[in-house]
Amino acid sequence: METEQVNRVMGDEEKERARGVGKKRKVRYTGLFIRLVALLLSLAAAIILGLDKQSKVVPITLVSTLPPIKVPVTAKYHYLSAFTYFVVANAVASSYGAVVLILTVANRGSKAGKLAKAIIILDLIMVAVLASANGAAAAVGYLGHEGNKHVRWNKVCNIFGRFCNLVIVAVGVSLLGSLSYIFLIVLAVLSVHKKH
Repeated sequence: METEQVNRVMGDEEKERARGVGKKRKVRYTGLFIRLVALLLSLAAAIILGLDKQSKVVPITLVSTLPPIKVPVTAKYHYLSAFTYFVVANAVASSYGAVVLILTVANRGSKAGKLAKAIIILDLIMVAVLASANGAAAAVGYLGHEGNKHVRWNKVCNIFGRFCNLVIVAVGVSLLGSLSYIFLIVLAVLSVHKKH
């Protein structure tokens, strides 16, 4: 009778252990998937704005009595430092995501406590870098769209509409990448909280 109860208790403990391993595996695969999504979104944002270019012929009036001069003008991301920072920040975030994804897959069987803590801290840094890049690009994009009458900065999105639309898309995609990194941090914090 006692051996039956001991076997039942041991069987229950093994089932609980198996459930815990299953949950850990599910969390690990969820983390890998979210990290892959963050990598792809950051890469897509960098590519979208990095390849964004639009050329137009713009009439410029020098003197009101003369006809306007038609000047070819091109809009590229590297003409504004905020857009350059945005492209570089997203490229760094996607490169970081690729390295961490490889390290995570390579160390999947071993316990990597120090590596996991370092990854959480680096994920936080990536969120901060992406947030600052998104803010800078969005601010410059807003100025391009609306202009600023107080300092006489004219809006340019009425001329470079496609360029401005791709800036909006790139910032939106990068924001989704930032959210993915935030989800990774939340997932890591929840898994640490469950251990203790």
